[in-house]
Amino acid sequence: MDSPPKLCSLAYISYLLLLLLCSFLFPVSSTSYSIATTSNYGTGKVSLQLYYESLCPYSANFIVNYLPKLFDDDLISIVDLRLVPYGNARVGRNDSITCQHGPNECLLNTVEACAINAWPELDGHFPFIYCIEYLVSKRKYTQWESCFEKLGLNPKPINECYHTELGKMLELKYAAETGNLEPPHKYVPWVVVDGKPLYEDYENFINYICEAYKGPVLPSACHASSISAI
Repeated sequence: MDSPPKLCSLAYISYLLLLLLCSFLFPVSSTSYSIATTSNYGTGKVSLQLYYESLCPYSANFIVNYLPKLFDDDLISIVDLRLVPYGNARVGRNDSITCQHGPNECLLNTVEACAINAWPELDGHFPFIYCIEYLVSKRKYTQWESCFEKLGLNPKPINECYHTELGKMLELKYAAETGNLEPPHKYVPWVVVDGKPLYEDYENFINYICEAYKGPVLPSACHASSISAI
């Protein structure tokens, strides 16, 4: 019997409902990391886009256990990472938004969109989103506001965003972007490297980044023995 796919789609709702009853979704690490903001490898960065939804367990797993690998060996300095928190949500009448995993997911999608808007630099919003998704992976996402204190962040810009029309406007913008993907996304996490979706091979995203990078010197992470040929 084939193992269940590591992604969220509308076709997998029944499976996910069963999965979310489990208390041991992912073995995650609380290892800290730093975000490099300068590059020694040239200016031609590889674009990496993650289309996801906040309460999809596979999205949380990817953000918590895979994306932090970008911060090893200065790999992030050749990557332009964009997060798009919308996923499989749907826009209805009067621009109402319905999320695959319910109202709490709509809330956290908006909160994370507000974080990206309030702190547009990666070292501003990624630690906050990582913190929330870590709580999601631990089934403690209702404690998401604790991330402000943990990271020493002012909650005011986020609160003023998701409680107002600004938050909805941001989500509608992400809805349009997600809806205009070509080829269309089929599930989340939907990972795109330099405009090319990785489909179900998204966990090997570093391979594709290293292959796509055309700068003069590869980061050491691209020479690691763990990186296999594409």
